[in-house]
Amino acid sequence: MAPFPLPEPMRRALDLARIAADWGEVPVGAVIVKDGAVIAEGHNRPRESHDPTAHAEIVAMRMAAAKLGNERLDGCDLYVTLEPCAMCAGAIAHARIARLYYGADDPKGGAVVHGPRLFAQPTVHHRPEIYDGIGESEAAGLLRAFFAARRSNGS
Repeated sequence: MAPFPLPEPMRRALDLARIAADWGEVPVGAVIVKDGAVIAEGHNRPRESHDPTAHAEIVAMRMAAAKLGNERLDGCDLYVTLEPCAMCAGAIAHARIARLYYGADDPKGGAVVHGPRLFAQPTVHHRPEIYDGIGESEAAGLLRAFFAARRSNGS
């Protein structure tokens, strides 16, 4: 059986993750889709922007909110290459993202199916539909290669 083809937004998120790696950032990319069209994208850039909140998801959500003229991203889908951390998961809930598609699990820093499992908490009032493992092997491979190169360079 042929492998399931990746949705185009996840393919683009993986391309953005590669750009992040080229910039020396942890390779994570994110794309936001509304009504079948890409409306925003981003990649990790905390080092480049000197902003600890500049995760791929946050960068993309800021762009989408500006484009829509609304802090609520109702009806939007978020594709991201890595399981969101607690900060990003909280922002996803506040933005009212409809569906979250992510690639690789993050057992150390993830907050969706690992760690605090934010969307399972009773105090979280919005929970997106969650689809994991989309492009998982490619996303995990980018992360492994990035961190292996950093270890071999002593950084």
